[in-house]
Order: sequence, then C-alpha cells, then structure tokens
Amino acid sequence: MKIFHSTENAKILRPTVLTLGVFDGLHLGHQRIMQTVVARAKAINAVPTAITFDPHPRAVLFPENTPPLLQTLDQRLAAFEVLGIEQAIVIRFNKDFAAQDAEKFLREVVHKRLQARDVYLGKGFAFGKNRGGNIESLRYLSAELGFFADEVAEVCLRGMRISSSKIRQLLIDGRINLARRMLGRPYGIEGQIIRGAQRGRTIGFPTANLKPKNRVIPGYGVYATANLIGGVWRRSITNVGVRPTFAGDKEPSIESYIFDFQGDLYGDVLRVRFLHRIRDERKFSGIEELKTQIEKDTKHAANYFKHKGVSNMLDLA
Repeated sequence: MKIFHSTENAKILRPTVLTLGVFDGLHLGHQRIMQTVVARAKAINAVPTAITFDPHPRAVLFPENTPPLLQTLDQRLAAFEVLGIEQAIVIRFNKDFAAQDAEKFLREVVHKRLQARDVYLGKGFAFGKNRGGNIESLRYLSAELGFFADEVAEVCLRGMRISSSKIRQLLIDGRINLARRMLGRPYGIEGQIIRGAQRGRTIGFPTANLKPKNRVIPGYGVYATANLIGGVWRRSITNVGVRPTFAGDKEPSIESYIFDFQGDLYGDVLRVRFLHRIRDERKFSGIEELKTQIEKDTKHAANYFKHKGVSNMLDLA
C-alpha cells in the first residue's frame, strides 16, 4: 500500500474511489465502507483510496474532550491494507485544515488532484469549516463535477449502532466479547517488553511485561490472550491491573504468561490479542493463594482455547 502524508505529495497515476474519515478501530461499520470502496474500485479499474486524519480532530478542536484512540496511526494504516486499500493519504489535522472551505477541498483535492470517480462517506461524517464537507455537499458537487457520491449505511449489533466510542467503553468495562464482535476481530495492543519485578519467575509463571503504545486498555482483570512471537500467535493469559496482592504496586501493568515458552523477549515489540475475560483482578492472602489461582486461570484458558473457532482467531495475523 502506498502511503502519502499530504495530498500534495500524492502521486495519482489513475482515477480513485475514495473515502474520508478517522476510522479509529476499523470496526465493522468502517469495514463496510472500505469494502464498498474496494469493490467499486475493482469494478471501474480505479485505485481504492482512504483519506484519514492525524491527530484525531477532537485533539485539535476540543483537546479537553479528546477520546483515547483504539489504534495507533501505524496500526490503522496496516488495517487499511488488510482491507484492500491500495493508497492511504494522511492529512495532518490542524486548525487551518478545520477552517478550510470544504467545497474548495472537494473541488481542488478530491476532484482535480485525486481524480475521484466515486466518494463514500460514513453516516454523519463531515469535515471543514462549519462541517461543510458532508454527504449533501458531495452530492451537490458530484452532479456538477461528474463523480458519484454516496453515504454507506451504518452497521448495528443487538440493535446498537457500532461506533468507536461504544467499543472504547466496552473495553474499559472489560466486555471484550461484545467489543470483539463489533470490531470483527479480537482487540489487540502492542508495545515493548520491559523488565518488571520478576515475581512470576519465582512462582513458576514468568511473565512478559508490556509497555503499551495503545491508549485503550481493557479493564482490570485476567484474560485469555494470544501473543505474536516470531510470526506465530501463542496462547497466553494476561493480567491487567495493579497487582493488589503486592501492596507496593501502584502503577497499572500488563503482564502475559505465555504457555510453553522459555525465550527472552526483553526489548522486543509484542502484540497481544484479548480473546476472553476469565475473571476480575482481586487481592489474595499471599503468594501461595495467588499461585493456586494462576493455575486455575491457566486451566480455564487452556479449556477456552479448545473451543471451536478460537483457533481461527489465533491464525489471523
């Protein structure tokens, strides 16, 4: 996939079918948009293109109310490619862009520079001064400029509209099963492995301690997870929380015990997928009670991994 960090740098060799948006999380609603773009581009021999913004517009316009993002920019771009997008344009969002006349952007960038044949927006998406870049203005200009514009229907689950904000709250509440269904895949984070207190080694459960790049972390608890090591998803359990059994721990941590693994991961970047919530985090009377519970958690996770369909989640890169 080609990535351009401004519309000026984009080298357009043939017409595009494109969409615009933040697309944080690339949930099922976003995926429907991307699928529409990719299918239409294939039908008319155009380049499926996504325009996205960094940072999140709210971080510029309403910094006191900025949502934590489900993905880093690199993760978002990688997800674009998996969905079949061949060209991504990252627009540096700032107050100048926010104040830009949307019609001018649509005429000069979308129509002239990007040679858009079709433009698809998610329901309710708008950009530019006074949110002038919306489906109504696109449809009005499309009649004059000769491209097609449409709004892609939103996706609902259990009668709820799927949205990035809804998924964030589900994850914070530890409801990763429903979040997974809305995302269409397990929620994942990544970060560097750092040295911890190494208590796990003393009780037979050495853990990899993750310093995450992602800002949205599932709620405190123990989870059945998968860790990507050497291109292979390995089964694990992961504790998220403050380890209340050890009174001196104040900072939240993310620790994975990886089944049947003895290697040294310090300094490596590790990816973790959250598959199933096992239990809440709680305080134990001491090391022995904690060790007994970890053994139970490990057995619980091992049984979960035997379920039909779980192996398919582990196979997805």
